[in-house]
Amino acid sequence: MRPPVDHIQAPPFPPRLPWINVAALRMDQQLGRPVLIEFWDFCRANSIRTLAYMKAWHERYEPAGLRMIGVHASGFAPSLDPEAVRAAVARLELPYPVVVDLEHQIWQLYGNAGWPARYLFDQRGLLVDYHYGEGGYRETERAIGELLGIDREPVSPLRAEDAPGALLAPQSEDVAGPYSGPYQAGAVWAVLDGQGSVSANGYAVAVDHPGCYKLISHPRSTAAELELVVGEGVSCHAVCFTPGLAP
Repeated sequence: MRPPVDHIQAPPFPPRLPWINVAALRMDQQLGRPVLIEFWDFCRANSIRTLAYMKAWHERYEPAGLRMIGVHASGFAPSLDPEAVRAAVARLELPYPVVVDLEHQIWQLYGNAGWPARYLFDQRGLLVDYHYGEGGYRETERAIGELLGIDREPVSPLRAEDAPGALLAPQSEDVAGPYSGPYQAGAVWAVLDGQGSVSANGYAVAVDHPGCYKLISHPRSTAAELELVVGEGVSCHAVCFTPGLAP
């Protein structure tokens, strides 16, 4: 989405925040190259679902000058620990710089509204495109290409629900803590921490690190019943739902 005005300058990064994959960066030192910022949380399913696109764009456009920076802003207790973020970045194989926004300082500077959120700045450090939530991948990539003078076909949709014109059914609201009961979704996830396992409708899911675990997946949005059993040694912080194609 294009911003309503053309003079929104990229905010600076606060000092003394932990950085991963790079020494601390300054936004004013990025002038002369486009910069893509993404707010994310490794405990949020919709953040996890965007990462494949982020990695693909890094591979495609970083050699041409794009600077990509992930801003990890925790929304759950398990992702508050900077070392847990560092482990998640390694586990998820993110190759680009990530800054740990410990107290949502960067979030507040941006007036950010949720996870995930993307902000694309041009070579002058001015905002040229932004997007809240999942989706909008083709639009973001075309905006990147415009800034770099590259005309190529965007990354193919990685899921059926990402395809242009896909009709999605509304999913159930996320629920804090463990939940069993009815839902409507394309997939069911849980924010888990500890060591052990959980059972979702009789299927065991091993838990060995803090994060967002996919419990159930449907080919289309489905109305169903969830029976979640949390095993010993595991904490469930939330049950989350992601959309699916309309039936």
